[in-house]
Amino acid sequence: MSPFNPNTFLFKTQYVQYRAKKQKFGTRMTVGEKRQDKTDRTILLVGETGAGKSTLINALVNYTMGVKWEDRVWFTIVEEEKKSQTSDVMVYEIFGFEDETLPYSLTIIDTPGYGDIEHGGIFSHRLLNLLDGVHEIHAVGLVMKATENRLSDRLMYVFDSVMSLFGKDVEQNIIALITHSDGRKPKNAFKALEDAKIKCAKNKKNQSVYFLFNNCQLEDEAEKYLKLNFESSERGVRGFTAFLKESTPLQPEVTPEVLKERIRLTACIQNLQERIRFTEVKQREMKQTREALQKNEVVTPCVVFKHKEPIRSEMCGPGLKAAVSCTVCEENCHYPGRILVPLNHCEVFRDGLCTSCTNKCPASVHVKEKWRYVTRIRSGQKNKTRTKKKDVDFLEKEMKLLTAEKSQFLDESYQHVVRLEQIALKADSASTIVHLDFLIEKMKERGDTEKVQKLEEMRRREDEGIRGALRYVKLTLTEQ
Repeated sequence: MSPFNPNTFLFKTQYVQYRAKKQKFGTRMTVGEKRQDKTDRTILLVGETGAGKSTLINALVNYTMGVKWEDRVWFTIVEEEKKSQTSDVMVYEIFGFEDETLPYSLTIIDTPGYGDIEHGGIFSHRLLNLLDGVHEIHAVGLVMKATENRLSDRLMYVFDSVMSLFGKDVEQNIIALITHSDGRKPKNAFKALEDAKIKCAKNKKNQSVYFLFNNCQLEDEAEKYLKLNFESSERGVRGFTAFLKESTPLQPEVTPEVLKERIRLTACIQNLQERIRFTEVKQREMKQTREALQKNEVVTPCVVFKHKEPIRSEMCGPGLKAAVSCTVCEENCHYPGRILVPLNHCEVFRDGLCTSCTNKCPASVHVKEKWRYVTRIRSGQKNKTRTKKKDVDFLEKEMKLLTAEKSQFLDESYQHVVRLEQIALKADSASTIVHLDFLIEKMKERGDTEKVQKLEEMRRREDEGIRGALRYVKLTLTEQ
């Protein structure tokens, strides 16, 4: 801790004394002691790295603690130089100042700006578990710069994941927290929200609710500008905290067990799709071999097999460098996964058995490692114990068995997708839709008109608001 340039009239920065507790699903930082007789307000923040969440959180902390311009001090609970490293959900609790500045204590839940975002609802699962003892959310703040004119695909994925925790009335608690503001109406930010189909809370004039923050409290400026910056952000915090006082709280409508089921279903769908692709490769190689035999050509059959491939760091975000794999079925039961989470805590296991792999094997034959199974082809040796006709007949039978197996995998995938849609609060959630294109294509190849119609009906429910989230998920899956 050190004061700023003494040649200008600036604040001193002091770090708030807090108790930090690393939890299974993130980190909780607490200032003061909680009192059971006092009410609490909980804010959930969503925003990209660099949007100004750290400064906004510090501004909320200072306002809650009653810091005034005349105090010439600025308390910091979030260190700016470390904000780009934030890759997990953080919870900040501010107790002990009730009835001084605010009539309530304050809990701030900060979602990660980049990096540690996983597929299949794991992010939402970690977030819900972090609400330990917090049963209500009073505001969902979308933090963005006043100059932003587009929400990134990744931010839309995070926002979609957060929204999947709540019911249809969530928009009454969604507000725009506009940072780096010069005090004017943030037209660019409004256009970005409008283009992304973000539905925000409305005021009495049916206008979107937003609050402005300056983010320049600690810059090297003359005193008069610093005071203006301080007062500008103070007005934003004052309006925001007044909104919190009157807001109707939201209650998460998804239980941890429902989220686990969604994760299991998504993992099963992904595994089934890998099995379908593996089957198709084997069918293609068998077809080529059969055609060559029928033409009396010399044949060296190819062997399709599973190979252990190291997981490269660029294939997934920080902390997601592992796959839960079954060594008996040679399948990826859950990928990508967090390397630090113990194997027996993986959501795909239920009652000690895997819900994803073909044989539903016990956890004891699974591993969590920095490699995954991929399909490979190598040249084999011709089997000289059969005549060409017997080879052709054998291949015909094998291909029929593979066709039946593939059809079974497709039906299982279809049932999982239908079930996933049933238990998802957001029928158009990215985690549900991302698998539909694959299934629609395969069902069309099979000629199953009824199932194609059902899947296409589900697909049409996609709206503009989640297309960015879908692009982000599909791009990440492609890179894997």
